[in-house]
Amino acid sequence: MRHTPFIVLLACATLVAACRKEETPVPDAVPTPSPAGPRLIMKFRFDSTQVRLDNLGQPSTMPAGRAAQSPRFNRMSAHYVEFAPSAWTPLSGGEVVYHAPETSAGGATAIDFSQSVLAGDGQVFLDLPLSVLDSGSYSWLRVSLAYQNYDIAFRYTDTQFGTGTYDLEGTVASFIGYNTYIGTFAVNQQSVTVNDDRPQGFWAFEVIDPLIPTAPLTGQAPAGATTVPNPLFATSQIPPGSCVVTGAFAQPLVITGNETEDVVITVSLSTNDSFEWIDNGDGLYEPGPPANDLVVDMGIRGLIPIVE
Repeated sequence: MRHTPFIVLLACATLVAACRKEETPVPDAVPTPSPAGPRLIMKFRFDSTQVRLDNLGQPSTMPAGRAAQSPRFNRMSAHYVEFAPSAWTPLSGGEVVYHAPETSAGGATAIDFSQSVLAGDGQVFLDLPLSVLDSGSYSWLRVSLAYQNYDIAFRYTDTQFGTGTYDLEGTVASFIGYNTYIGTFAVNQQSVTVNDDRPQGFWAFEVIDPLIPTAPLTGQAPAGATTVPNPLFATSQIPPGSCVVTGAFAQPLVITGNETEDVVITVSLSTNDSFEWIDNGDGLYEPGPPANDLVVDMGIRGLIPIVE
């Protein structure tokens, strides 16, 4: 991940806050549907205690010289949802029940962020007629995540005026989909305007309680720096740069076509130490001098689908 913006943010605390820009409206919950038989309802859960996985879907331990924290998640959006019958089902070979709107306004096909549905912990991000899911038995769920917004803690040391150290909080907005067309989006209290495509790993950072107000700063993570757990790596791979996170049902989800009640699924996402950096040994995220800790990963650390 590119690190200079974080350092500049803290070292140049005399920046004047940018004028607040008008935000592009983004829904924060799905519209209430008209009743028409049983529904397929999917909710997000952000779990900092859930097992922490690597890209292969295996339990991941913290490498030497690294540290991490479990962010406080605000909102998330999904771009694609697929139910897969088996471990050998290729990507898009299962039942694709949702594919978010896309656009070519930036030149290439991209997720249209202005039409993304943002949902918080316990909130519904998908509500469809159950008939979209064909009769069958499904062992795996694939969800392509597109955007995440969360708060982190960090320490700032005033090396310019020597007034001490400060434990602060900031908000990170990161785009983890394969490619996203972004107009204007809010980080926390302030907004950023892009009006173009951005690949996986584009981020913005805003200090929540700065000593002196500063405008949000942006950066781009290197290709492949975002963890995307896929336990089916050996039998059903995903394209590089995508964020299709895969998880197994505890018991196969069986759809008969004769259901009379809603099927409610909680998509539990592991946020366990999902914000990771190269640490100087104190376990505190210090993006500015003298530590200059470098962020190396912001990816979700696993998915467990739970049928309620």
